[in-house]
Amino acid sequence: MLRMTIAIGAAATLMACTPDSGGTQSAGSSAATPGKGGESYSRDPYPSTYHRYPGVPTLVTNVTILDGEGGRIENGSILFRDGEIAEVGTDIAAGPGVTVIDGTGKYVTPGIIDVHSHLGDYPSPGIGALSDGNEATSPTTPEVWAEHSVWPQDPGFSRALANGGVTTLQILPGSANLMGGRSVTIKNVYARTVQGMKFPDAPYGLKMACGENPKRVYGSRGRMPSTRMGNIAVDRETWARAQEYDRKWDKYEEEGGDSPPSRDIAMDTLRGVLDGEILVHNHCYRADEMAIVMDMAKEFGYHVSAFHHAVEAYKIADLLEANDTCAAVWADWWGFKMEAYDETDANLAILEHQGACGLIHSDDANGIQRLNQEVAKARAAGLRAGIAISEEQAWTWAAINPARVLGIADKTGSLRPGKMADIVLWNGNPFSVYTRPQMVWIDGALMYDMNDPSRRPVSDFELGQPGGGSFN
Repeated sequence: MLRMTIAIGAAATLMACTPDSGGTQSAGSSAATPGKGGESYSRDPYPSTYHRYPGVPTLVTNVTILDGEGGRIENGSILFRDGEIAEVGTDIAAGPGVTVIDGTGKYVTPGIIDVHSHLGDYPSPGIGALSDGNEATSPTTPEVWAEHSVWPQDPGFSRALANGGVTTLQILPGSANLMGGRSVTIKNVYARTVQGMKFPDAPYGLKMACGENPKRVYGSRGRMPSTRMGNIAVDRETWARAQEYDRKWDKYEEEGGDSPPSRDIAMDTLRGVLDGEILVHNHCYRADEMAIVMDMAKEFGYHVSAFHHAVEAYKIADLLEANDTCAAVWADWWGFKMEAYDETDANLAILEHQGACGLIHSDDANGIQRLNQEVAKARAAGLRAGIAISEEQAWTWAAINPARVLGIADKTGSLRPGKMADIVLWNGNPFSVYTRPQMVWIDGALMYDMNDPSRRPVSDFELGQPGGGSFN
């Protein structure tokens, strides 16, 4: 949980406005959704209880703005109030009651969005008692939900906010299984419960995995799958069962009957995928496997939102574009296993050049604190390869593209009037290793200020620990 180290009186005020009310369903949530015939089950039994922290109307002036969609404004200004961006441009009038921040020589960007994190499920300290990311007991476990393991007190959340300017992240199950379970998208704020962190109305995701991980985990136990062909066979059998489950529930909801079909929590998740409500995030490295998965998706009628890691995505940029599927990649992390061998540091730049959707991601509690540097490295690799990519275009890899992958691009991911005021003021050029966030706002609330000790978040776990709250 992110908690500000402030005086007791101020802390009491802050706690009175925490973004959750205990983690229970809100009064407006429905326990069941009526169909035309029979009554259905709840598609969202653990709804978000997030409420934004209070903020003040703020105008940041004299900055270079990278708007997250490929636009750039020199000597720009951005005004936000009531949790939303009000105006972006130049020479914006402050108006009465507006706090003005002079950002001369600095940059403003949308908050970074990380689509691949395990914070909370693999928190710090990294010990067995807190290792809750892989339900490695069956090759397919779509019935498990990452949010049911998330520990809100993970110090990694505050590090990602303060050191990395990360305002939104998707927490995924691990990749031991072909179907690892549901993901959850959260706002990077203090809350007592994961429901208090959940991004309102963000679609769930289904974590899937290709290649070495599932076949190694289960092949070593003498179980299927132990090969790549076994991976696909188990996936296809599972999707076929999901299609039948979906047909039964569709018929019951439309026509009714004496009693509803038997519930299957695993199939509920896969039904959500088939119905387009849950987005598929597929751990996959090799180009040939990504192509097979896209064909499998067509066979069973679902869509892959993004391949994660995707070291060989550059080989199939045309196929990714044709299938409206993005590739979430690292800048230069490769070679740690065979399927991650055939890499180029220009992966992201090639995807951009070929018109495919690419983005940066971390998959690491340290890497999430430096995603601005990962974007810089990926852009530099493109420049070395002769692919000219501007700073403003490269920033789409950390902003609007991940927002699209998560199904929240209408709410965040760029600096547009009406969108959530998820904003970072950097103390220099964010493509420099010497630059870090100076101030971070989430929904217009100032959540971090490097010059204000009361705005340096510390998790409950760290409070009272030797050295707790340091950012070394």
